[in-house]
Amino acid sequence: MKSPFPGMDPYLEGYLWPDVHNRLAAVISELLTPRIAPKYVARIELYTVTDNAPESEIGIMYPDVEVLMRKVETKEPEVTYPKNAAVTAPTVVIPGELSIPVRIPVVEIRDAAKNKLITAIEILSPVNKKPPGLERYREKRLELHRAGVHLLEIDLLRRGTRPFKHPQLPQAHYIMTLLRAATAQTEVWAVNLKEPLPVLPVPLLSPDPDVPLDLRQALDLIYERSKYELSIDYKKEPPPPAFSAEERAWMQGLKNG
Repeated sequence: MKSPFPGMDPYLEGYLWPDVHNRLAAVISELLTPRIAPKYVARIELYTVTDNAPESEIGIMYPDVEVLMRKVETKEPEVTYPKNAAVTAPTVVIPGELSIPVRIPVVEIRDAAKNKLITAIEILSPVNKKPPGLERYREKRLELHRAGVHLLEIDLLRRGTRPFKHPQLPQAHYIMTLLRAATAQTEVWAVNLKEPLPVLPVPLLSPDPDVPLDLRQALDLIYERSKYELSIDYKKEPPPPAFSAEERAWMQGLKNG
């Protein structure tokens, strides 16, 4: 079974996202491998970032029970100050930050002979789109560009702040960008809810031509293989942010059709 949406399925942006993220990286690598071999290889690299503000994702990406269990496991004994204590009670007690490690997969296209990184395909996570992870990710983007690496960025999450800022950046639900090595220009694909996902170019070393990456094909594969329809109740509202009344009406017709 395929998703009822012609492009990105917004219901995948919630608690299913960590699974979607990992599977999408694996399928992208799978689709690219026969197109780039034998000169290049596609590998998945995992890196860990810390979400220092997981409260904003409770009920969206992080299940409530998991977060509450972590709070209980790390809870320190409560300090009380009796009225007749020899010391002055504090004005306020501010709870410590709760942090959750998030493992993020990135697809790397490497030169098979020298194992040199040629292209990085980043699928954004919510932690990449809010402080302090946003600033760290923006630094990583700059480092990759300075190192002469192509960066293909896939943002299939509506919430959060886009790492790429520019006055001409279109307002859209989903954004894909490509910053080619040794250039200052950023190619942008802006996609709204009703639109199909694009076929993206994956650049290699010159003079080798770009290879195509069909994002919709990748999404269809993981949807079918993972049976996501068994975990989604399309009668409910999708994860936030909320859609407009016109968009909700369109979605209702889509799901009833």
